[in-house]
Amino acid sequence: MAVGADGRKCGYISGGCVDADVVLQAKQAIAENKSLSLRYGDGSPFIDMPLPCGGAIEIVILPDADEAALRKCHDTLYARKRAQLSLPGLSATFTYTPKLNVRIAGRGADALALARLVRASGYGLTLQLRDGEDIDEAALEGFNDVVPLKTPQDLPVSADDAWTAFILMFHDPDWETALLKQALQGKAFYVGAVGSQKTQSRRQMHLEQEGVEPEQIARVRGPVGLLPSMRDSSMLAVSALAEIVGTYKQAQTSPFSDTALILLAAGQSKRFESGDKLLSDLSGKPVLSHAAMHLSDEPCAARIAVTGPGQPDRQRILKSAGWEIVENPDPAAGQSTSLKAAIDTAAGLPTVGHVLVLLADMPFVSDRHLLALRNARTPGISAVMSAVGDTLCPPAIFSRNTFDALGNIPGDVGARHVFRSLSNTKTIPLPQQEAIDVDTTEDLARATGALMT
Repeated sequence: MAVGADGRKCGYISGGCVDADVVLQAKQAIAENKSLSLRYGDGSPFIDMPLPCGGAIEIVILPDADEAALRKCHDTLYARKRAQLSLPGLSATFTYTPKLNVRIAGRGADALALARLVRASGYGLTLQLRDGEDIDEAALEGFNDVVPLKTPQDLPVSADDAWTAFILMFHDPDWETALLKQALQGKAFYVGAVGSQKTQSRRQMHLEQEGVEPEQIARVRGPVGLLPSMRDSSMLAVSALAEIVGTYKQAQTSPFSDTALILLAAGQSKRFESGDKLLSDLSGKPVLSHAAMHLSDEPCAARIAVTGPGQPDRQRILKSAGWEIVENPDPAAGQSTSLKAAIDTAAGLPTVGHVLVLLADMPFVSDRHLLALRNARTPGISAVMSAVGDTLCPPAIFSRNTFDALGNIPGDVGARHVFRSLSNTKTIPLPQQEAIDVDTTEDLARATGALMT
């Protein structure tokens, strides 16, 4: 919430429970130019303002927040990218995602009913209608920026981003296939189509005949909605938007929900001159403990760590951090054997759509970098790898359609071998300090020094 010295406000904190009092407190903080911390609800001194939910809200009021930081956050969101905000006086960094946008391509009552609901909910809307009658009816309801659909061979340019849902709301095989192919080539987090299960099967067959990959075809939801195949246009709109919002919320809060983390920790420390490198002390805890905490607060499809035989201390550290242990019986045969063991496990889990491959001897990789890798793996991109200058390096994220190749890499070769064989890939720069890996005692000393600077 933003509050001016005169009491004007923008945004909200609680949806009405405490907002009026927050404005009064903010005006006082501005007048005194002092930060203020408040607690409402359970455990609050304001006993006359209980929260109906029974919970509590903690609020920090900053009377002189850094305008440049706020503007940067705003501009990033306006550019339709995930933004982070960190300000002096706040104990945490806050992450914001762009507003939901819904692109509807269709005709008739179903498309207009969903468009009304999206507009009334305050979400972004792109409405694409097929003929003049529908466009005229939409104009009567105030939809004056409708995009006309002229021919399947000449579709309007799509601007779908990672926060856009695309939904097809009419039945015509030529239009369906063209529009769905276009949507699947874009970044939309949700692609859906109305109709029966029989209609959905027909669409899938047409997409397959057009050469669309099975992994992409599987992204098309249908019949759409929490209650599929609704006949009433208003109920269909509510059902479809509820499903879209639920999927959007999952993309907002759980970007790794379909991703298995793979931590390769079976190395034999041959170049390390003093014992087990992963158990060596780095700022008061083993090197492995640092790597084991990657994305520890993020819900993931699985956490799979690969160790070798006779490494109980490594396994103990990993189990305590919530990793499932897979033992590679012959790590001396090369890193590819560890990767194969992890991929075989991940492939057997139906909820896994991607794997994020991490190395246990890289303790400084940030969660922010891992999130950047995940965000770059948009639909149509099979793999995203880190890079330091022109050099490819872990961590890297791979889609399920690469699992066979990852599981058949020969010898002491890593995932980079598969990455170079793919055409639809991206790279994300990895900062030099995050790229430090511990192979020798000299590396460990360098890593210790990096923590001290």
